[in-house]
Amino acid sequence: MTVPRTGGIGRIRPAVPERARWSGQAPVVAVLALGGGTGAAARYAASLWWPAPAGGFPWTTFAVNAVGCAVIGVFMVVVTEVRPAHRLVRPFFGTGVLGGFTTFSTYAVDSRSLFADGRVRTGLAYLAATPLAALTAVWLAAWATRRFLEWRQS
Repeated sequence: MTVPRTGGIGRIRPAVPERARWSGQAPVVAVLALGGGTGAAARYAASLWWPAPAGGFPWTTFAVNAVGCAVIGVFMVVVTEVRPAHRLVRPFFGTGVLGGFTTFSTYAVDSRSLFADGRVRTGLAYLAATPLAALTAVWLAAWATRRFLEWRQS
């Protein structure tokens, strides 16, 4: 049995049966899984290509997070300000690929490992530098994308 949901103050909208709701979300779940697997595979390839030294600064994870956030900045400007994208593009690329590529869980594990190994200064530097680099990368990439698009139109 389904219960009617309100659509705002004083408005009632008909309930959507569970089956209809799931069939509408199935493509989103599928592209999220596909994109997440793709992004995670790319991150794994980066770790094989550029392995971090044992006990040293985790440069690969740091770079992956900064690059991924820069791509998020470009992507969000393009899909929100330049041209509308298909409804599955943002879940596939933004959440799936880039969410699978960037890795803040590994950032947390790397930080913990640095502290556990007694490398407190390196751990603190990494703990502060990663979110600072990630936020700076997304902001700079979005800013640069907007400037480039303005220049191209003039």
